[in-house]
Amino acid sequence: QVQLVESGGGLVQPGGSLRLSCAASENILSMNTMGWYRQTPGKTRDVVAVVTSGGSTNYVDSVKGRFTISRDSAKNMVYLQMNSLKAEDTAVYYCYARSRTFRNYWGQGTQVTVSS
Repeated sequence: QVQLVESGGGLVQPGGSLRLSCAASENILSMNTMGWYRQTPGKTRDVVAVVTSGGSTNYVDSVKGRFTISRDSAKNMVYLQMNSLKAEDTAVYYCYARSRTFRNYWGQGTQVTVSS
């Protein structure tokens, strides 16, 4: 059972930055994919950014050029650097991992609120 713990959410003004962190209980390089999703009330949980075991990254169009996903395999950490934040980025952000046997794991979520 992989445990994922997010941190770094909070309240930020439009145009500001935040960095989310995800601590994994196992070697992140053993995961097929890791990433970040977000969800707002009444809506589905949607992908924001993912990184594969080989290091390839993908982003939803709405965050390209503003968000960057990265990892530190020595620390078993995955990060989401979020710049130029907009009100529509407000959501609960979840860390995600998919194992090589295609089991999905989720963190508990961290709230990001972009508001003046």
